[in-house]
Amino acid sequence: MTPPPFLINLPEAARCWGTPAFGEALKAEIETLDAAQLPLQDGLSHSSHVSDEPFRAMIIKTRETGSAVEIHLGIFYTGIIAGCNCADDPTPPDPQTEYCELLVTLDTTRGDATVTLLPD
Repeated sequence: MTPPPFLINLPEAARCWGTPAFGEALKAEIETLDAAQLPLQDGLSHSSHVSDEPFRAMIIKTRETGSAVEIHLGIFYTGIIAGCNCADDPTPPDPQTEYCELLVTLDTTRGDATVTLLPD
């Protein structure tokens, strides 16, 4: 069963669509979102929980579809393997590098967007 898409708003990216500033505007808006606003938890493959570390977005390709644009993104982020956090356990959580790909469908007139995790 496919999880429902995440809903976000990217007004600056929508405003910049069709200009040279689009890529940077989109990346800046995506990278300032809280990780919980994106399906990063579902994209984990080496760890069990998304860390609080910042993540980076990379635009793979874009495709215009009427008043919307589909953006294929790669997201680089970190996850941790959550342990028992026992008081006598001296081992700190070990961050693991994670990567997933997302499809962002951006309404270029309003800035509303849906985000879905793409299969591996």
